[in-house]
Amino acid sequence: MDRVSSFDEPLKKLLGGATAKVMAEHLDLHTVGDLLHYYPRRYEERGKLTALADLPLDEHVTVVAQVADARILMFNNGRGKRLEVTLTDGSGRLQLVFFGHGVHKPHKELLPGRQAMFAGKVSVFNRKMQLAHPTYQLLDASDADEATEAVDAFAGRLLPIYPACKQLDSWRIAKAVDAVLPSAQDAVDPLPASLREGRGFTPLPEALLKVHRPQTKADIEDAKARLKWDEAFVLQVALARRRYADTQLPAAARRPVADGLLDAFDAKLPFTLTEGQEKVSKEIFDDLATEHPMHRLLQGEVGSGKTMVALRAMLTVVDAGGQAAMLAPTEVLAQQHHRSITEMMGELAEGGMLGGSDRGTKVVLLTGSMGMAARRQALLDLVTGEAGIVIGTHALIEDKVQFHDLGLVVVDEQHRFGVEQRDALRSKGKQPPHLLVMTATPIPRTVAMTVFGDLETSVLDQLPAGRSPIASHVVPAKDKPHFLSRAWERVREEVENGHQAYVVCPRIGDDAEEAEGKGGKKAKAKKAAPEEDGDKRPPLAVLEIADELRKGALAGLSVEVLHGRMHPDDKDDVMRRFAAGDVDVLVATTVIEVGVNVPNATAMVIMDADRFGVSQLHQLRGRVGRGSAPGLCLLVSEAHEASPARARLSAVAATLDGFELSRIDLEQRREGDVLGQAQSGVRSSLRMLTVIDDEEVIAAAREEAVAVVAADPELEHLPELRTVLAALLDKDREEYLDKG
Repeated sequence: MDRVSSFDEPLKKLLGGATAKVMAEHLDLHTVGDLLHYYPRRYEERGKLTALADLPLDEHVTVVAQVADARILMFNNGRGKRLEVTLTDGSGRLQLVFFGHGVHKPHKELLPGRQAMFAGKVSVFNRKMQLAHPTYQLLDASDADEATEAVDAFAGRLLPIYPACKQLDSWRIAKAVDAVLPSAQDAVDPLPASLREGRGFTPLPEALLKVHRPQTKADIEDAKARLKWDEAFVLQVALARRRYADTQLPAAARRPVADGLLDAFDAKLPFTLTEGQEKVSKEIFDDLATEHPMHRLLQGEVGSGKTMVALRAMLTVVDAGGQAAMLAPTEVLAQQHHRSITEMMGELAEGGMLGGSDRGTKVVLLTGSMGMAARRQALLDLVTGEAGIVIGTHALIEDKVQFHDLGLVVVDEQHRFGVEQRDALRSKGKQPPHLLVMTATPIPRTVAMTVFGDLETSVLDQLPAGRSPIASHVVPAKDKPHFLSRAWERVREEVENGHQAYVVCPRIGDDAEEAEGKGGKKAKAKKAAPEEDGDKRPPLAVLEIADELRKGALAGLSVEVLHGRMHPDDKDDVMRRFAAGDVDVLVATTVIEVGVNVPNATAMVIMDADRFGVSQLHQLRGRVGRGSAPGLCLLVSEAHEASPARARLSAVAATLDGFELSRIDLEQRREGDVLGQAQSGVRSSLRMLTVIDDEEVIAAAREEAVAVVAADPELEHLPELRTVLAALLDKDREEYLDKG
């Protein structure tokens, strides 16, 4: 085990306390191994040594020259300053320029007569050649040999640039890496020898050396190919082992029963299932019939009928004598699911009640805000088995909640549930229940393989018949204010045609943080998107916009608000009246993002749309066009026409394909944000691999990992791989992998 030890050495032993402290606090680097796996973000090229007379334009050069003169010039009415330095080497002259805070150090060091090396990219300003903010190193003119050596070491090199922080420059990180680089020799290689040789990979110590101190660009490519593979492979082995362990767990097989609840339900459906629903249902039924717990991820576009598929799975389990629980992220959503499921089931949801079907079961709701009596009854129905189906929020997970025989857990909107919550619910069964995870956020295949790699995936990509197209348009409120007036006219027209509309805002407004600035003047923008346009106003708020619309553009219409800080009964009341058609326009926060189903709502106006992510906009838009009338989604933004924010909105307006959008989303935001906090573990272990660009690597690594685990589930013959896995799977990563 000595081979690992040098990687586990704390950094303060090698670097001294102060540097180690900054690295730990600001870069989360604690050991030699952490620092060796902290890779350069890019590489600066220092050009070959060039005489001033021969400088090529737009190329990286290194020059050795003497400072002829240096002066500071003021500009912008004295608010800005720049340092201009003139160099000479006997063959010609060259100007250097430094701005802002970058002026002080060179002003002290680059004194007339000093000799130094300078590296940078040659540009032209005022018809003169110049280097802006070059890197430089002073030379000791008295020692010619030393100067020559320094010049050789300095010129023509690829300089690693590390992701730095305010307290620690890239060059200081590079110095620290130099101190630990000898330990790279002790790297434990996780790849089985046959795999490494078969794919012709560079040995790991050499890859670490090449990534930190490359001689050539080929070195960098070599190192990256190897290090990406390591990350993908180790992660996929962890996931493959998790899947293998799950297949070893016992579960009760739940097979469909002829003439049971499911058949009775199917017989009364007013429509036929889509081909996609049939196919996915079969995959789920096959899993439920096995004696190992199902672990399936059901991805479906907004409105593709996931709830229908999940309900049929729940009915199958009830038929087989078990119970099914559906976990929703919010009370609004739990109530909504309860309403739509009891409506779909009709008398089949009233088992044991007057007028209920003799084949029926009881469908109960369990949320934190229920009254004591209703709650007590619900708990009783669960423990006796009277209720076959329960729908609830995380209130379902509390210790008090006991099931008669929990057979299936359906988790809606996966990314909103923590690992502990899922585990707590799984432990409610006599043996592990089957698990079906649903998400309406389309996840590109590579991300599904990386983040949900321990779940089998089913995709519903057909919309059920009767769903209408949605037209989406960007409304540039700043450049063309009359477009916004027209947007409100369109909302009015929809209402006059008997339809309803949503208006979505990023903030509630007038809340506790904003008390001092009534109306949100001092509001802190909650989770505002990066200020791409230097626009510092707080995001628009529900309460303010509703007020403005009632008095102005939508005067005379019934305008109501819905947001997360309302009392649950008030929320439910507003939702019921909106669903019943008594409210024309609902001004809401993103509480309506998932699962809200009002087929008569045809228009949606999203205010400050640039403050929402691509997937979120796509989710929100899925709330309209759910009936027979076409939907309209207007994305209102003050973002500048050329800004990335506007490009994002145009992408959303241009396609209704969620998978295409989630790809755009990932490319723009990088996967860190998209994978979200729930998967924090994967992010911290991915330093080189980018989930979206390295599709082939991930797919190939997954195949190899599956083969390795099938042949040797305990990795007895691969001690190095076991060691690296143990290091990867510290607490937070264990949790990330515990998703299944």
